[in-house]
Amino acid sequence: MFSVFEQTEEGFLVEAISVSRTFILGSHVHQALQNVSLKLERNAFTAIAGPSGSGKSTLLNILGCLERPTSGDVKVEGISTRDMSVSELAKFRAEKLGFIFQTFNLIPTLNALENVEYPLLLTGVHSKERIEKAQEALNKVGLENFYKNRPSQLSGGQRQRVAIARAIVKKPLLVLADEPTANLDQKTSCEILDLMQELNSQEQITFLLSSHDPLVLKRTHRVIHLVDGKQTLDNELLNVA
Repeated sequence: MFSVFEQTEEGFLVEAISVSRTFILGSHVHQALQNVSLKLERNAFTAIAGPSGSGKSTLLNILGCLERPTSGDVKVEGISTRDMSVSELAKFRAEKLGFIFQTFNLIPTLNALENVEYPLLLTGVHSKERIEKAQEALNKVGLENFYKNRPSQLSGGQRQRVAIARAIVKKPLLVLADEPTANLDQKTSCEILDLMQELNSQEQITFLLSSHDPLVLKRTHRVIHLVDGKQTLDNELLNVA
């Protein structure tokens, strides 16, 4: 029997197949997602768009194996995640995926270098290699002079750059970014988007972003639209630039 992490034949990086997600809130049943299907290619720079409550974050969490769908399946490199155990999913996330959060989610007591090292520490990478890889990632996001700064000593844009460095330090298959410009001003948002586009084109890193920010949506190659948990035609299908 092959490992759940074994490489498969070339194809789509991620597939969602009729994914639905239901939440029980007291006596109320909330259908957060309803039969969403999509295919994400390697090296894509894609956004999930929709108003607040449309299911963007839920879909991102399911594609990032942080939540399980109530029904349907998610395949990564052709491998189904439906029957993976909790420990297998955790190992898969730790080794293969990177995450960027709108609130940065940096550890306040650690400096920038230590924050970027942290995912490597969780996967057992040796100290010397961790430091080298973390420095390389921080250099790529323009923070070579800020290794020792803690989050409180950094601007919002710099904190998001640390978060991006942390997300790419493992050279993941996919980076998922939930509202990455939500807490940034317009100028800083543009700089962060410039950086992510550069990493996408030069490092061939695949990005999937959730956002309703027009600045984000006009930069992506494709926009997948959600309304009340339902998928509508995306920009690629509508031939909208």
